[in-house]
Amino acid sequence: MKILPIEKIREADAYTIKNEPIADIDLMERAATELFEWIMANTDPEKTIKIFCGLGNNSGDGFAVGRMLANSGFAVEVIVIRYSDKMSPSCQTNYERIKKIKKVKLVEIRDGDKLPDISEDDLVIDAIFGSGLDRPVKRFIAKIVDHINASKAVVIAIDTPSGFFCDTTNTTNNGSIIKADYTLTIQFPKFGFVFPENDKYIGLWEVMPIGLHPEFIEQVEVKNFYIKSNDCKDILKPRNKFSHKGTYGHGLLIAGGYGKMGAAVLAAKAGLKAGAGLITTHIPKKGYNIIQTSVPEAMVSIDPDENVFSEVPDLSKYNAVAIGPGIGTEKQTQTALKLLIQNSGLPIIFDADAINILGENKTWIPFIPKTSIFTPHPKEFERLIGKASDDFDRNRMQREFSIKYTAYVILKGAHTAITCPDGSCYFNSTGNPGMATGGSGDVLTGILLGLKAQGYSSKETCILGVYIHGLAGDIAAEKWGYEALTARNITHNLGKAFKKIY
Repeated sequence: MKILPIEKIREADAYTIKNEPIADIDLMERAATELFEWIMANTDPEKTIKIFCGLGNNSGDGFAVGRMLANSGFAVEVIVIRYSDKMSPSCQTNYERIKKIKKVKLVEIRDGDKLPDISEDDLVIDAIFGSGLDRPVKRFIAKIVDHINASKAVVIAIDTPSGFFCDTTNTTNNGSIIKADYTLTIQFPKFGFVFPENDKYIGLWEVMPIGLHPEFIEQVEVKNFYIKSNDCKDILKPRNKFSHKGTYGHGLLIAGGYGKMGAAVLAAKAGLKAGAGLITTHIPKKGYNIIQTSVPEAMVSIDPDENVFSEVPDLSKYNAVAIGPGIGTEKQTQTALKLLIQNSGLPIIFDADAINILGENKTWIPFIPKTSIFTPHPKEFERLIGKASDDFDRNRMQREFSIKYTAYVILKGAHTAITCPDGSCYFNSTGNPGMATGGSGDVLTGILLGLKAQGYSSKETCILGVYIHGLAGDIAAEKWGYEALTARNITHNLGKAFKKIY
């Protein structure tokens, strides 16, 4: 799914109105119907609904939703914020329509008027400003926004919370911003929704499709994408009944160290569960019994050192290489990693301590094989690439790194971000807070290795691997909840995740 910048969304609206063709007021009615149906399905009919509207098209959606809710038996109060005497034409039309519904309580307030009471039992719908806002909310309207935020009522924002900047950081936005519990966004996710810094404004969000013209959507060029199941279904390769283990590749996993053999076990199991024909784990001597017992399906390459990775094995028989989980950062390990970078003719999947070592030896990075994959969490990202001023700045730095080194970077977290050498970025739609647990990243590394060994490109590996990892975690959470979810639960549900995509 494409994530359009706000100016492109305006173009999509205009293109739809011209080429469907459809009148602006009818397109607004279509959007309002989607919003109404969601609210109807998720709201206690006994609640009083208070809709705060401004004077633009987003407020026209609010008026239309209010009319539909009132006609369905809800107690509706509409508060019109008169910061000007002008309304957009379609907003004015829906305003006139709702004025005719006698059971709707319509209140108009201007600067200096008493602010309306909001009970914690009310449902507030924020339809003051939409996604086109480009300046901070101040003075009179800021008082209303702050008043809504101070109430204990549940707040639903239409399209975007009022005062929210979609395409730039809100850390420097010195105006007031609605803090929504739910955001029902029109047609496309907004860029700012995928960043942690904005969670307090967006809450839980859902996309409301309104049928903007598919021709425009298909043709418009964007740099940001939101990964959905269909994207992965297009990537997934069906298996031939005459295939054999050699068909699905041989992955080399360099992992584990004294006290951290669990990381190697988790990654190796995940690599096999992701479909690799063969996985060989290269581990320190002391881990031999552990890996042979825990993952009998995996083969073993034994390092000369008892406790750490110190020597690169023969790479000629492998189709993919991953390194990092549990390897530590000892001097001999750093030297061995440098030799791996110099001798590998394959892209390498770097995780955990491999990233930390590169963070200490940045002069090695230009020599990594092209289209290699990095999988840092935020702290590892800082060590590798640097500290950012905000989430938007960090995303910029991530893209620049991918472009500069022809590499893929998977920044792990909610809406895990994958940046590509062409400067594009893919944000994940699966996953949950229960996956914030030790070993979850090791499982992802194993999945990526398993996919890369099968012949998926680095880009396909990243998109499919991240989505499958999160989906397996979501399936696990249905049984175990968030608190009790462990990394092994993710691996155990990889099969169900693949089946869901099929």
